[in-house]
Amino acid sequence: MRGLAIVVMIQCHTFNSFARTEARDGGAYVMSQFVGGMAAPLFLFMAGMTLAFQMESLERRQPGRLDRWLVSLRRAGYVLFLAYLFRFGNWLASLPHADWHELTKVDILNCMGLALIAFTTAALFNARDRARVAAAGALAIAAASPLVANFQWGNTPTWLHDYLAPGGGLGHFAFFPYASYVGFGVAAGIVVRRAAEGRLERIMQWAVLIGMVLIFTGQYLSNIPYSIYAKSNFWSDNPTLTVIRAGISFLCLAGAYLWTEYCAGPRWSWMQCLGKNSLMVYWVHVMLVYGDIWKPLKRTMSIPQTVFATLVVILLMVGMSAAWLFWKARRAEKWRIATSVAGTSSRPLAAR
Repeated sequence: MRGLAIVVMIQCHTFNSFARTEARDGGAYVMSQFVGGMAAPLFLFMAGMTLAFQMESLERRQPGRLDRWLVSLRRAGYVLFLAYLFRFGNWLASLPHADWHELTKVDILNCMGLALIAFTTAALFNARDRARVAAAGALAIAAASPLVANFQWGNTPTWLHDYLAPGGGLGHFAFFPYASYVGFGVAAGIVVRRAAEGRLERIMQWAVLIGMVLIFTGQYLSNIPYSIYAKSNFWSDNPTLTVIRAGISFLCLAGAYLWTEYCAGPRWSWMQCLGKNSLMVYWVHVMLVYGDIWKPLKRTMSIPQTVFATLVVILLMVGMSAAWLFWKARRAEKWRIATSVAGTSSRPLAAR
C-alpha cells in the first residue's frame, strides 16, 4: 500500500515539474494531479497504521501506559526531526540561491511528525478504547478544519499558521485536516493487528464496506445545498473531502491485501520494494524531479514525454530501492556469519 502511494506521488510530482504550460489545462494533467492528491492521505494513513502496530507491540513489553506513550512520542519526534533534516538538505542543495523560507516550509513529513505526536496519546488508553479514541480524534480534526481555516489569525507567526491552518503561507499539509488520516490509520492498524488467526480476510471485507460508506456519505454531504459552516473550501478544509479520501484509503487497504495475498504471492515485488524504502525514495525523487539539474527541462515536455519521464523516474527509484535492500541483506548476512563464527570459536573446547 505504501508502494502504491509512492507511485501515485512520483507521477504527480513528475507531471507537475515537467509538463509544459499549455498541457496543464488538458485532462491528462488534471487527472494526474487529481489522483496525486491521494498520495499524502495514503502516506499519513499508513504512518498511523505503523504507529498502531508499535503501540500494540509496546503493550506486551511496556505494561505502564506512561512508558508506552513516552516511547511512542520519541518515535514520532524522530519523524519530525527527519522532516527538518529533509528541509535543511533541500535548502543546502539550492545554494547559492537558497531561500531561508525553504527551512520553514510545512511539507508532508512535518505534518506527519506533528500528527503522530498528537495521536501518541492513544497509547495512554487500553487496547479496547484505543481504536475508538483514534477514530474520534480523526473525525474531530476533520470537523474543526473549516473553523481553523477561517479563524482570524491576525499577527500569528507564519510558521504556526502553516502548521495548523490549510491554505495559508507556505503550508500545503496543515495539521487541520491532514492529521485526520493518521487517526484513521491508527484505528485501522489496531483492528488489523489484533485480528485473530484467519479473521484478517473478514476484516478486509469490513474495510471495503466502511470505505464505501465513507465515500458515499462524504459525496452526499458535499452536494447538499446547505452547510453547518459559514465558509468552507471543499478542496482544502471541508470534512467531506477528508471522509471521502479516508474511504478511498480503506478501499486501497483491502485492495493491497487482496493483491498481496492472492496475486503477488511470495515472489519479488517491485511495489513492495518501493514501499520498504518509502522515506529514501521520497527524499531522492524530490531532489531529482525538482532539482536545478533538470531546470532546462522544466515545463517543456508534452504529455507523452512526461509519461515517459515518469516511467524513467519510477524505474530509477525501483533500481535504487532494490540495490539498497540487496546491500542491507548482504551486510546482515556477513554480520550473522561473523558473529556466528566468533561465537563458535569462543566456546570452550569441552562445550564444542
